[in-house]
Amino acid sequence: MNTAVDRINALARRVPVWSVWLILGIPAVWTFYLGLTGGLGAEPIKALERKLGEVALQLVILGLCLSPLRRHLGVNLIRFRRAVGLLAFTYVSLHLLVWLVLDVQIWAQIWADILKRPYVTVGFTAFLMMIPLALTSNDLSLRRLGPRWRVLHRLTYVVAVLGAVHFIWLSKGFQIEPLVYLAVILALLALRLRYARRRRSA
Repeated sequence: MNTAVDRINALARRVPVWSVWLILGIPAVWTFYLGLTGGLGAEPIKALERKLGEVALQLVILGLCLSPLRRHLGVNLIRFRRAVGLLAFTYVSLHLLVWLVLDVQIWAQIWADILKRPYVTVGFTAFLMMIPLALTSNDLSLRRLGPRWRVLHRLTYVVAVLGAVHFIWLSKGFQIEPLVYLAVILALLALRLRYARRRRSA
């Protein structure tokens, strides 16, 4: 008799990867729709920026969860990891574009903010780190880079931590949600480090 994990894995094998793009792309379409129809409150641009950035961080965390799910629970969703990672990069890019084009608009002010405001510096640094990750998220790069590919993609943890710190700095007052994101990321990083130490000592 199949276990729950077996059923989940069997279902996951039947789910096409394109459906992940479709489903996880809905928040972006819906948020832009709300912005165009006045559904984002008194400051729609700020709300749009925040929502896109928040979904991006959630997708980064989701991508980090896939290996521990397989390793510790036997749930194999690894085939969706590339799509989740590229969707996270897409949301970060949209978050940045809204800030550049709709919010600040003045290029001199943009560079001044990147250089002088720590939360902007941290967020922009995370975006820059995501570029090589996105560019190498293909089979050709995996074959050409070999073991270096895994080393490069460990940057995802750095990106996640920077993204959480960026979110904490952006939040006004004491808010639990960004702290929870950071705690989850640090817990996932601790799991990875523990697993790596066990493999070295084996």
